[in-house]
Amino acid sequence: WRGTNDRLDHKQVVFWRVESPLADAVSAQVVESVPVRFATYKTRYDDDYLRREPGLYPDLMVPASHEKQLYIVYADTRSLWIDVEIPENQPAGEYPITLSLVTASGEEVLSETFTLTVVGAQIPAQTVQHTEWFHADCLADYYRIPVWSEEHWRIVENFIACAAKNSVNMILTPVFTPPRDTAVGGERTTVQLVDVCRENGGAWQFDFAKLGRWIDILDRCGVQYIEISHLFTQWGAGHAPKIMATVDGEYKKVFGWETDSLGEEYTSFLDQFLPALLGWLKERGVDQRCVFHVSDEPHLDHLDQYRRVRAIMDKHHAGYYIMDALSNFEFYKTGALPHPIPSCNHQDPFLETKVPGLWTYYCCSQGVGVTNRFIAMPGYRTRILGVQMFKHNIVGFLQWGFNFYNSQYSVDHIDPYHCNDGEYFFPAGDGFAVYPALDGTAYETLHFRLVAAAMQDIRALALAEKLCGREAVMEAIDGGLEEKITFFSYPKNAQYLLGLREKINTMIADAIR
Repeated sequence: WRGTNDRLDHKQVVFWRVESPLADAVSAQVVESVPVRFATYKTRYDDDYLRREPGLYPDLMVPASHEKQLYIVYADTRSLWIDVEIPENQPAGEYPITLSLVTASGEEVLSETFTLTVVGAQIPAQTVQHTEWFHADCLADYYRIPVWSEEHWRIVENFIACAAKNSVNMILTPVFTPPRDTAVGGERTTVQLVDVCRENGGAWQFDFAKLGRWIDILDRCGVQYIEISHLFTQWGAGHAPKIMATVDGEYKKVFGWETDSLGEEYTSFLDQFLPALLGWLKERGVDQRCVFHVSDEPHLDHLDQYRRVRAIMDKHHAGYYIMDALSNFEFYKTGALPHPIPSCNHQDPFLETKVPGLWTYYCCSQGVGVTNRFIAMPGYRTRILGVQMFKHNIVGFLQWGFNFYNSQYSVDHIDPYHCNDGEYFFPAGDGFAVYPALDGTAYETLHFRLVAAAMQDIRALALAEKLCGREAVMEAIDGGLEEKITFFSYPKNAQYLLGLREKINTMIADAIR
């Protein structure tokens, strides 16, 4: 809504109301604009951005109860995001939903009626694996609370629940403090879940109680997959992650940047830790839910090092799924990493060779010609990911920043409400998908809800495929387009996606009659 009445004071206080047979299923969030200082890189951009200049962009979503004051502001455009959570047993049919803005005295200021068509079918459970890397340290740092205090555990669960609600079904699990986005020689706040101790130079001992509590949270939130954090440093696998331990009664760092990843001491440690971890996971009955990482984003000149550290893990990980972000096809062809995760702008050679079980990811580098979730990008560019993944049989999606509230290389902490670019590290929107609320819950964002919508699209497309066949769904996706959908080609308008879902929903409705 937009305040345009010249007789209006600078603002008018209103409240939202709903009249509908589905009223109990309707909720609303206010979409607030956030300051974007860094919309895109100076030389890496295309013409499919809302704009490239700094300014206020809509992104932050704040829950709005019926008692929450809303504002019509003169010469300002504001909006509500409306959700309708349809009960599983809701009969098919058409349901009017009338939304109104009213004053405190009940005077109606604005009113719109929308007719929602409920199709009598349940979309299938999500099969695509989806991880947005979870940063437990950033929650302790932002809220200024001790790591693994009861308050920290409460907030961690709130944020994991928010991720799960939005289609994230795999959570990065910090058995040790993840060695990612950390300056060489620097440290991030310690958040390791496995307690380590050693006495008198004997064998290493491991306590998995915190890891067990973490998995309990995943289970309560409905998270299916456990993503074990990397055991070697990013961009080369040259060093160990930071590992803290109690040695002869003293709690201290025992491994880190100063540790050669192939050195005898760390190799011996892993030869004791990995069997203990896998044994505990098996006893708990969750080992088959786990995926593992070696080192993030290795390059071709890291190949020999990667092979050697991978061999340390392979001694213990036979039969387990090991994957890493990897966009270099020549690296993949060596066989050193059978389960690569290429970025969306490097998919073509992997697709052409029909790599089985292929994933994709994007980060700050994918800003030209392909989907991403930068705040300055139009919503259709973010949501098209689902159609692209379905068409190309992509089974998993990774994004590195669910709640990264640090600057580049984690040199400083940032306030995400004032800095959403990691101190000019990445275009706004890349580093986090949620904002931290005062009460320790997570506020959603437009760009995160669009990714969740993409995952919902995949589920609807999968149901249509089951009922009508893949050929019919492919015709719905590509029919009438001058250029068929690829990772580099997509319609640059919202009407395509809205029209596609209408076609898919109609196909489903017709098939079940």
